[in-house]
Amino acid sequence: MNEKYKKEMHRIAKRIRKVREFKKISQQELASKIGISQNAYSKIELGYSKISLDRLFLIAKLLEVDTLELLASRRAY
Repeated sequence: MNEKYKKEMHRIAKRIRKVREFKKISQQELASKIGISQNAYSKIELGYSKISLDRLFLIAKLLEVDTLELLASRRAY
């Protein structure tokens, strides 16, 4: 994985975490709704795990935000 890709994945992961925290949803709660462990979800937010488009769409839906909001920061959380 090249460095530019890694940095962008970390930015997306950070946006997911910020939105989740803004919505006052725990990692455990979101992980449960996605169907993964809290540990696996934590790795997504830390940018250690690659995230599929399906999972990104599901996270956006559960957080009640547009997927593009997670991909390109348009809102300050």
